[in-house]
Order: sequence, then structure tokens, then C-alpha cells
Amino acid sequence: MADNKMDQIFDKLQSVSDRYDELNELISDPEVIADTNRFMKLSKEEGSLRETVDAYNKYKAVTETLDEDQIMLKDKLDDDMTEMVKDEISTLEPQKAALEDQLKILLIPKDPNDEKNIIMEIHGAAGGDEASLFAADLYNMYVKYAETQGWKVQIIDEADTEVGGFKEIVLMITGDKVYSKLKYENGAHRVQRVPETESAGRVHTSTATVGVMPEEEDVDIKIDPADIRTDVYRSSGAGGQHINKTSSAVRMTHLPTGIVVAMQDERSQQQNRVKAMNVLKARVYEYYKEKEENQYNAERKSAVGTGDRSERIRTYNYPQNRVTDHRIGLTLNKLDKIMDGDLDEIIDALIVSDQADKLEHLNDDQA
Repeated sequence: MADNKMDQIFDKLQSVSDRYDELNELISDPEVIADTNRFMKLSKEEGSLRETVDAYNKYKAVTETLDEDQIMLKDKLDDDMTEMVKDEISTLEPQKAALEDQLKILLIPKDPNDEKNIIMEIHGAAGGDEASLFAADLYNMYVKYAETQGWKVQIIDEADTEVGGFKEIVLMITGDKVYSKLKYENGAHRVQRVPETESAGRVHTSTATVGVMPEEEDVDIKIDPADIRTDVYRSSGAGGQHINKTSSAVRMTHLPTGIVVAMQDERSQQQNRVKAMNVLKARVYEYYKEKEENQYNAERKSAVGTGDRSERIRTYNYPQNRVTDHRIGLTLNKLDKIMDGDLDEIIDALIVSDQADKLEHLNDDQA
């Protein structure tokens, strides 16, 4: 059975390798080079296969050498030569096993959204002022993490509170593979700490929700213009005379779902329209995606990790400087560093857990 699984994996790998060779020929063709859109599309596909093909070629080379070594051991060799061959085998066998594991992971179907930028919404939930302050802490944590990744963060919309927190803040985070890392932040985050206003020193529990949506392009979702009602109005807040005299703010309502997006971040109405449409697309896409997921999960109760925002995914315990991610049972006693943007250990663990789960399903499918 194990050999049959490996045969299926190698058949798939050979198909990937053949497609990679075909793509390299295509992107060298003058006609393809002249067609910019096609060239870019094929180059992107070629780049996405390169790591898998490189690992497969290494695996084939290691396997071939091991086969040759085994044949040599059957021949009559002197003691020194026999020892050399055995040493090489003991070195190559772990490499072969590691490459097999790597190739299995590389064959896991990719999330089509992983390469995308995101729109992140952070809401203060249960806990009043303390929840809004925690929402602000999460915002600062993600901004600092984005800086370590070389990503750009732009505030799209915000509703602050008198105590310096956020009822809601909406961000656009752009850069390399943003969704692939931050998609795991989708859900309810719980904080346990003593609020500054608490005179008796009692620990309070509050929550904030984080929504992570891939930024959608026209190819991903099409919204009928007839389904959108657009209202323009004067912006409020800082900005001087211009912001008060000009109807630059935009409110878009998607009539079929009732989703509303208001945008007044830019001084130009046209700029606000573009940004509002980007956010609206993402929210409508997420709405229908969650609807499909809920229907799927109702039919198949064994499904895990739906990303439902009502799930409590993580607890931040300030008195004990502890963070626990409940989905994978990971506890780290370095809350101070995590709130300062050091999220790598948590996100890496979530990625590994996700890969292991997908690998298990992949093996089940091949059984």
C-alpha cells in the first residue's frame, strides 16, 4: 500500500516536472514574449513549480546514487571501499527521507488566496472600553509584525473611542504572501488582564474579533453595478475647509447582502470610490464564502478550522505573560514579545499544523 502511494506521488511529480519543462520552452518563445499578459501568467506558473521540481530532481539524484551503492555492495569490494559506500548510504538515506517529506508537502494543493494582499477588520467585542483598548493593542501588534515582513499597512476606516481604543479599525496590508500568514488570525481573540480603571486589581476578560479577507480582483468576483447603491456626502473629522465643503466621502451598499462600506480616508471622491469598491468586493466575497462553508460544515460535522469569527482562537494572559493558541494547543510565555510583533513562532506553528492536516487528507485520498 505504501509503495502504491509513493507511485501515485511520483506520477504526480513527473507531471509537474513535464509541465515545468513545457513552461520553460513557452516563455522562451518570441511570440509568447511579445504577449505581455501571457508571458507574465506563464512566468508566474513556472515560478510556482520551481521549488517542487528542484526538490524532485534532488530526490531522483539521491535515489539513483543509493541504488548504485546498493549494487556496489553486492560486488566484492575491499574493506575500505565497502566502508566508504556504507558511509555514503548512511548519509543519503536521511536526505532521501527528508526530501520525500518535503515533496509531499509541496504537493499539497495551494490555497489560491495565499499570494494576495488582505483587508483586516479588528472590532472591540465583549468588554466595553477594555475591549476597544485590546483592539488597539492587536492593531499595534499587527502593524509591528507587518514591519518585520516588509509589508505596507494602510488604514481604510476607523471608529475610535474616548479612551484611545477602537470600536473598529479596517486595514489594507499589502506585500509578499500576506494572506498566507495572516489568514490564521481570523477569529475571536480573548484578553485577560487588570484594566487601568480597575482599582481592586481584579483580572477582567475581554474580547476582540479579527476578520481577515483576501483583497479581491475582478477575476475573483464580479459585482453587478445594478446591485450597488452609492451615496456621497461631506467628510467629517480633521482635514480643514476642503474636507467640510466637498462631498468626497462615499458610502456603498451591496443590495443583495446589505453590506455597507463607508470611505472618507482620501480627499478625492474618486479615490474613495476605488477604495470602497475594493473593500466591498472583499466583504461580499467573504460573505458568500462563509455561507458556502457553513452549508458544507452543516453537512459534514467532522470538518475542522472553519475560521468562524465566533471561535475563540487565542487567549492573551497578561498577569502570567502567556499566550495560548487553542486551535493547536500552543502556549508561549512571551506575551510581551508577541504584542511587540514577534508572531513568527505562532504563525509558523499554525502553518505546520495546517500542512500536517492537509497531508493527512492527501494520504487518505490516496489510500
